[in-house]
Amino acid sequence: MPDSEISFDMSRIDFGATSDLLTASYWGNGRSDEFHHRAFANSLCAGAYLDGNQVGFGRAITDRTVFAYLADIIIWPQHRGRGIGLQLVRALIDHPELSTVSHWSLSTGDAHGVYEKLGFKASTDGRYMRLDRNPE
Repeated sequence: MPDSEISFDMSRIDFGATSDLLTASYWGNGRSDEFHHRAFANSLCAGAYLDGNQVGFGRAITDRTVFAYLADIIIWPQHRGRGIGLQLVRALIDHPELSTVSHWSLSTGDAHGVYEKLGFKASTDGRYMRLDRNPE
């Protein structure tokens, strides 16, 4: 597993590359740059970097107190399968501003195994997952 750097600095996010990749994803098909600008501005966003180059993106939609929903977790295709997505999600879950969040959720059609490694469990419909934790 490469040691990726996770940063919450929005000025480092390559917006064009991120928006393009999300728009090409099965869940982001049809979204516009305007949509992404608004969504990112209203979320806690993180980028994953190798040697200073962005290779991943993710965001938490959250009240920063009780609830958070993971969204748009994406790793650039040539870097997938190397554990970077796991590092990215772990960094979002462990972010200091989210330390009191006890209810995490997400939707995935193909990455259940990644999220299960972090304690998420599939719901009855097999698509939605939730992590309940007891913050200290």
